[in-house]
Amino acid sequence: MYRQFMRLQQLSCRTISSSARRQVDNMVKEKQKLFQADNGIPVHLKGGAKDAVLYRATMALTVFGKYALLVVQP
Repeated sequence: MYRQFMRLQQLSCRTISSSARRQVDNMVKEKQKLFQADNGIPVHLKGGAKDAVLYRATMALTVFGKYALLVVQP
């Protein structure tokens, strides 16, 4: 049992340490240009559709929470 565990541990270390690293492009300059552009869109919505969905979900949960706090509880 111990030998099987040690083999598994050694195999997992080899797999993780020998995996090739991906090259990731530096996107900071493009993101800075996007968020600093003066196009009339609020900064919390400049990220695209994902930001809009998160914003709407947050607002819906806020309204629901206030409703539950004021109306549902005595």
